[in-house]
Amino acid sequence: MGAYDCGMAETVAAGLANRVHILNNKPVRPTGQYVLYWMQQSQRTVCNHALEGAVRKANELKLPVVVVFGLMDNYPEATERHYSFMLEGLRDVRATLEELGIKFVVLHATPVEAALRLAGDAAVMVADRGYLRHLRAWRDEVADKATCRVVEIETDVVVPVEVATDKSEIGARTLRPRIHRQWDSYIVPLRETKPKQSSLHLKIKSDWDVSKPEKILAEIGCIRGVKPTAHFTGGQVAAEGLLKAFITAKLAGYGEGRNEPAGDQSSRLSPYLQYGHISPLTMVLAARAANVPDADRDVFIEELVVRRELAHNFCWFNPKYDSFECLQNWAKQSLVKHTADNRPVLYTRDQLEKAATHDPYWNAAQLEMVKTGFMHNYMRMYWGKKILEWSATPQEAYATTLYFNNRYFLDGLNANSYGNVAWIYGQHDRPWGPERPIFGLIRYMNAAGLERKFEIDDYVKKVAAL
Repeated sequence: MGAYDCGMAETVAAGLANRVHILNNKPVRPTGQYVLYWMQQSQRTVCNHALEGAVRKANELKLPVVVVFGLMDNYPEATERHYSFMLEGLRDVRATLEELGIKFVVLHATPVEAALRLAGDAAVMVADRGYLRHLRAWRDEVADKATCRVVEIETDVVVPVEVATDKSEIGARTLRPRIHRQWDSYIVPLRETKPKQSSLHLKIKSDWDVSKPEKILAEIGCIRGVKPTAHFTGGQVAAEGLLKAFITAKLAGYGEGRNEPAGDQSSRLSPYLQYGHISPLTMVLAARAANVPDADRDVFIEELVVRRELAHNFCWFNPKYDSFECLQNWAKQSLVKHTADNRPVLYTRDQLEKAATHDPYWNAAQLEMVKTGFMHNYMRMYWGKKILEWSATPQEAYATTLYFNNRYFLDGLNANSYGNVAWIYGQHDRPWGPERPIFGLIRYMNAAGLERKFEIDDYVKKVAAL
C-alpha cells in the first residue's frame, strides 16, 4: 500500500486491509487542495471502504474530501429505467455527503473525463473497483493520465476477488472453501471516520443537480422506451428500509420459502447491490445478528457471498463473460452438438418480448420483468432455459437472454447478472445426464417441474394483478 497507507495497524482496524490497490506510481501531490474520491461503482455513503479510505487519507493530510461522479449520456445499454433508479440513488448520496461536509460534484461527462477534470487539484485520487471490462478500462485510463497517485479500494464484495483466488473458478464448490477460509477477516464492521475539514466552501460546480432526478432523466441521453418502474425506488435509504423489513419478517423461513415464485420471501435487494446503494457486508452483518434459524441465515449468506462473488470471479477472470464463448468447453460442445435438433416451437425475439408464447408460466415471468424490472430467482432459471429451447441456435438464445437481461432488469448490466445468464447455459454447473435433444448435457427445466413443486398458478395470478 506504500505511501498511500496511513499505517498498517490503522488500515487493518478500519477494515481496509487487502482492499487497497495502487494503480499508478505517481506521487501524492503535496500542493493538492483536496483528496478526491471518484465514485462510480459504489454509490453510497454507508459502509463504503473507498469513501472511508479517502476520508482517512484526507484527515492525515489535513485536507478536505471532494467526491466526483461522471454522469454520462448513453451508458452502454442503459435505459430510462436504469438511469431513473441510479439518479434516485445519487440524490441520497448528495444529501448524506452534505451532512458530512463533503462536496458532491456531478459532471455531465464520461467517468474518465469527470475524474481527470478534478484530478489536477487533488493530492491523491481514490476510486472504487469495477469488475466489468469497460469499468476496468476506465480506471486504467485515469491511472495512466492523472498526474497524482490513483488508489483503488474494493468495497462491493465481502472478500476481495483476488484475495479469494487467483484464477477463474469452475463453480461454487471450488470457490466456497476459499472464501470460507478468508471471510472471518472481512465480515467485520467498517470503522467509519468523519472528515475533519469541510469541502462545501470549495468553488467547484456540478453540471447536474441530482436533487431533481426527474429533470435530469428528461434531458440525458439514454435508451428510451423502457420506463422507470414504480415497484422500486433507488438509493441507500430505500435499500436500508428493504433490508430491515427482510431481516425482521422474511429471513426466518428463507431456506424453504425463497424458491416459491408466488411467495414474497426475496429480499429484493439485488438492484441496490448492482448500483452500490447497499454494501453486501452490511447485509451479511445484519443476517448474522438476526435471531433466526441457522439454516435460513446460512442459505442467505451462501447466495449473497459465495454465489454472488462467484459471478464477480467469473467476470474478473473471463474476458468473454458477455458472450456464448465464455462457457466451459463441455457446455459449448454439448450445445453446439445439438444445434440441428428439431425445436418443437420457435419464437422471434419480438414474440418473446411481448410474452406471446404458449406457456403461461413463462409469459408471467417475462411480464414481471418488463413491468417491474425484477423477476423471482427460480423463474429466472426457467425463463432462460425456455429461451434456449425456443431459439434456432444456442448462440441466438444466449444473445436474446442477454438482451432482455440488460434491457429490462434493474439488476442487469453487472457481474452477477452476467454470471446468472451464463449459468443457464451450463457455466458453474455440471453435465446432467441423460443427454437430451436441444439441451444436450445442460440442466433441463420444464413446466411440469413448476407445477409439481410450486403454487405456480398463484404466481401467474400475482403477475396479472401487477
